[in-house]
Amino acid sequence: MNGTDGQPAPSAPYGGNLARWLVIGALCAMLAAACVLGYLGWTSTDTSVPASGYVALVLGVVFSLVVGVGLMALVFYSSRKGYDEPAVLILNRDSDPDDGRDNPR
Repeated sequence: MNGTDGQPAPSAPYGGNLARWLVIGALCAMLAAACVLGYLGWTSTDTSVPASGYVALVLGVVFSLVVGVGLMALVFYSSRKGYDEPAVLILNRDSDPDDGRDNPR
């Protein structure tokens, strides 16, 4: 790809690949730490969750999914119908050809 002056655009820096792998490694380490802490928190107590707790958990997840899917459907509908276009000022003026003046509404 050429730059604006006709010269080839510079390629990615040499350390770009290393930096990408460092970020991926750091994110994987944080994911592993979160999984270990979640497991330790789940198994550290002897209390059990009653059936109503599981029902509430399932209903909460289902409700959250319905709301998320509904909002995404509205976003796609709005985008397809053109409701996301920027606002445009339309000046409607009624003109009387006899008096030669424009009268704004």
